Amino acid sequence: MTEPTTLEQVQEIFRDVLADPDLTLTRETVADQVDGWDSLAHVSLMFSVENAFGIQLSDAEMSGLSDVGALVDVVDAKRG
Repeated sequence: MTEPTTLEQVQEIFRDVLADPDLTLTRETVADQVDGWDSLAHVSLMFSVENAFGIQLSDAEMSGLSDVGALVDVVDAKRG
């Protein structure tokens, strides 16, 4: 069995935080396309991503993400 991709792992985090087990994300998904992904949920999502991947996101990184793909790229870069 292969390791889940970062996108798959991020998707699981979003499903958990947003309480939507059927949520499907793509790299192009933006907040406006996801029910419940508002500014408050964004903070919870980012902290959950940090905890899950053992990374630290700067305020600029947290607020400057244009889509899920940008988040995946930042996570991958920080994980090395």
